[in-house]
Amino acid sequence: MGALDDAEPLTAAERDEAITDLADVEVFRSLLEPQGVLGLVLDCPECGEQHFFDWELLRGNLKQMIEKGQPQVHEPAFHPDPADYVSWDYARGYVDGVIDTEERR
Repeated sequence: MGALDDAEPLTAAERDEAITDLADVEVFRSLLEPQGVLGLVLDCPECGEQHFFDWELLRGNLKQMIEKGQPQVHEPAFHPDPADYVSWDYARGYVDGVIDTEERR
């Protein structure tokens, strides 16, 4: 049995956060994918390195967390071009900028 088999189920707050994150990823993708962004780069708290995740992998991980309480086993992108990925904060700022621009019209 691996570490994922021993994972604690998500609390209600963690599940709500995962649902919010999934909605955010969908919005990020809808606005950033047409700009050539392939996904997000996330800092890994376990190894301290950056991991690059394409949109489908992020979506799948969040859906599995919501449904089963743990992420799926996966491998981040192999030899990604960092220019094709953005951070969560960048994506959030981009979306906020688009919303602000639309509200001013």
